[in-house]
Amino acid sequence: MKIGFVTLPVTGHLNAMTTLARKLQSRGHDVVFIGVPDVEPSVRAANLKFESYCEDEFPVGSVTKIYGPHSRLRGLEVMKHQAEEISPKFLKAGLKHLPRKLKETGVEAVVFDAAHILLQLVPISLGIPFAQIWTNVHLDFSGAVPLTFFGWPHQTSAKARARNMEGVKILTDLLAPVGDVAQAYAKENGLQIDLSDQSATSSKLAVITQTPREFDFEGAPRPAHFYYAGPFHDDDGREPVAFPWEELTDEPLVYASLGTLVNGQPEIFRTILGAVANLKGFQVVLSAGKSVNQNELGSIPANTLVVRSAPQIELLKRAVLCITHAGLNTTLEALAQGVPLVAIPIGYDQPGVGARIVHHGVGEVVTIEDLTTERLAQLIGKVLDNRTYRDRAHYFQRVIAGTHGLDLAAGVIERAFARELYGTDQNVPWWSSPVEVSDNYL
Repeated sequence: MKIGFVTLPVTGHLNAMTTLARKLQSRGHDVVFIGVPDVEPSVRAANLKFESYCEDEFPVGSVTKIYGPHSRLRGLEVMKHQAEEISPKFLKAGLKHLPRKLKETGVEAVVFDAAHILLQLVPISLGIPFAQIWTNVHLDFSGAVPLTFFGWPHQTSAKARARNMEGVKILTDLLAPVGDVAQAYAKENGLQIDLSDQSATSSKLAVITQTPREFDFEGAPRPAHFYYAGPFHDDDGREPVAFPWEELTDEPLVYASLGTLVNGQPEIFRTILGAVANLKGFQVVLSAGKSVNQNELGSIPANTLVVRSAPQIELLKRAVLCITHAGLNTTLEALAQGVPLVAIPIGYDQPGVGARIVHHGVGEVVTIEDLTTERLAQLIGKVLDNRTYRDRAHYFQRVIAGTHGLDLAAGVIERAFARELYGTDQNVPWWSSPVEVSDNYL
């Protein structure tokens, strides 16, 4: 099969989607990655074919400029800015140029980043099969569980459900500018779709989430074609990151990072540095990103190594604790190595990931509003001193290892597309069958 991949041009989504694309390519499929020019280095590093689109709207260097102001926001301000200033522009350009690019490349089916909302109107209008991947925490609009943009605990009372539905309304209102762009495209192309019904534009073949079933909240309704998988990462396919390995000591390692998007608030980094300053017998590596200057960080403790970027998975293999923004990729990469967490959710799906960290006992969370050096130091000590957190993290390490999330996702996609395109999946290789993994994931 010739399969196209389309994703948002941000690191966390790219890392997951290029890894899945490589997995399908390794199984004999002709895979092409379609993206704005800024994603080309990541795609090439993954040894994938790249096709550029939206070059006029998003020339090289534009993604960094677009997300620059974004990096210093927090809470729902992040989603508001995304929905008003970023997503409509990406969607409008994608709806304009993707139809031609799909025809030019001759792809038979498309795998979409589900967070690139409503771009799937293109394959719907063209009659091309498509699947969707939740690289961040999947959204549930039923009210059974809180939307991940809120850090609410999972509760099943009528009051909690009403609270959850209020969250759905807040998000729906925030996304109105994106809906306006999609509505104009639907009208222009004669699509009779109720865009207020999220299921109306969702893939009917396969919707796959990186989130393991065991790490989700219980009780949300899922369609038959919804699949839990596991983190899409391996040890290959990412751009190389220079790192001063010679500066690491033999002391237990604490790894800290606030990700690549909402990481431009130096006061949070200063709080982390203050909290680890008196952490005796440990070495700390802080990946500060590119949105703050080192002179904004203040005094660097003697036990701490600060870098712009870091080979995250390799460092997590050595770590005993991860201090994180609660991004889903970092969280799952830490759990894949059995590393417990202390989380400081800032925006996007991070509050919901933080709520799951607490719910499943793999770490502790402090909100931005409650963040102080003393409180963070207390939670770091609590997680390091209490073996229960490590035991729970090791449980998820076994779950992730046993799920084979990449193989599962690739197999689901192969079989769904084969049935749609050829009317049978009999010629799909035996290793693609989801029967190989536990039925709990299907």
